[in-house]
This record gives sequence, structure tokens and C-alpha cells, in this order.
Amino acid sequence: MTTLTIDPRPTYFGDRMIVTGSYAAGRTEIALGGLLASVDAFILNPSAVTVQAVDTTPTDDGGTPGNLQLLDTATVDGTTATVSPAVGGGTTVAGTFLAIGRRS
Repeated sequence: MTTLTIDPRPTYFGDRMIVTGSYAAGRTEIALGGLLASVDAFILNPSAVTVQAVDTTPTDDGGTPGNLQLLDTATVDGTTATVSPAVGGGTTVAGTFLAIGRRS
């Protein structure tokens, strides 16, 4: 399993908690159930972009190649964030995250 690091000093405000941390490349799940009862917001900060070649001409004439710079994304289900690679079939890059949610 790849590395997940939760920063040891979360921030509290009322019944909410801000959790930050980092994850290694290839990691796909960030489970926060031990700290949060629910997640209100989740911000993913991948450390690099993934380049995807595309045809940038108005018609598909096979010319003028260009590159899109794409970032990994995350979806949250309950208290687990799932990191998805920017390009299908690829792997995720390392990065950092910030989650805001209700304390457990």
C-alpha cells in the first residue's frame, strides 16, 4: 500500500475539523473515517500535471497536435476520498489534500 500521511495537528472550529496531509503516487483512497464523521469539502492538490495529446484543429484532419495539461481528481463518498488519475488507465501522482468535515 502506498503512503498516506495525516498532519498531526488538525485545526478545529466548533464541531468542524480541518485535516491536511499528503499521499504518494499510485494511492487511490484517502480514508478519514477515524477523524471525521462526514466530509463537507475536499481539496486535492496533485504535485504534477498529466499531459494528454489532442488534435487542436476545428476538424479532425490529423494535424496540429496539442497537449492538454490535466490534473488528478477526487470524489468523496462518506468519509473516503477516491483519487482518480487524470487520464484513464493511468496512475495518480503524489500530492497533498485538505478536508473539512464534522468531527467524529
